[in-house]
Amino acid sequence: MAKPHVVVIPYPAQGHVIPILELAQRLVQQGIRVTFVNTDFNHKLVTSNWLDKDSFGDLMQMVSISDGLEPWEDRSDICKLTLSIMQTMPHKLEELIEVINKEESSKVSCVIADDCMGWAIKVAKRMGIRRAAFWPASVATLASSLSFQKLIDDGIINEKGETCMVIYR
Repeated sequence: MAKPHVVVIPYPAQGHVIPILELAQRLVQQGIRVTFVNTDFNHKLVTSNWLDKDSFGDLMQMVSISDGLEPWEDRSDICKLTLSIMQTMPHKLEELIEVINKEESSKVSCVIADDCMGWAIKVAKRMGIRRAAFWPASVATLASSLSFQKLIDDGIINEKGETCMVIYR
């Protein structure tokens, strides 16, 4: 039986790439094959600074796909970057998975995508591949994000996120 093969894809920002790269390394330590997918721009940054690249043998493969922006374009414009990613990367990821899956022994068994890359989860679902979302920030941040609607519904904050009522006990 072939080893599990996981495709891991972070949102292309330092606070997202580093935690999900650590997850990928832990998967490799468990004997799971990982293809780590960066944007072309981030791939150069990550691989030039990655000290442990030789310690994982053939279990960790670093690849890149285009984010749709030209090399000189400003990636600090998050709206522009995210829109470009959503227009370009789903098709590129699907092509990459199809190439990987041509080899019977390396078929992708799961896609783990940064929660900000929800389109990758949709690609995996469409291709019939198991999928999981990864939240790279703290659990407190996630809990807060998931509670916003309840705080609005309960009248604690308004739609703008401003406090409407403070209760001290």
